[in-house]
Amino acid sequence: MTKNPIEFVREVRAEVAKVTWPTRRETMITTSMVFIFVVIAALFFLVADKIIGFVVKLLLGVS
Repeated sequence: MTKNPIEFVREVRAEVAKVTWPTRRETMITTSMVFIFVVIAALFFLVADKIIGFVVKLLLGVS
């Protein structure tokens, strides 16, 4: 199923024309949401780590 290189380039250009890029505002909103969720995840894992550490110390009797 070999295609003519010219036909291939024509199809590639048609597909590239369909690509839409996000606006600056959309990019900033998405980036902000990612940072917010990273902070939330970091806080969650910090609290979970402290709780698990406390329980392990309590069970093992280590001070």
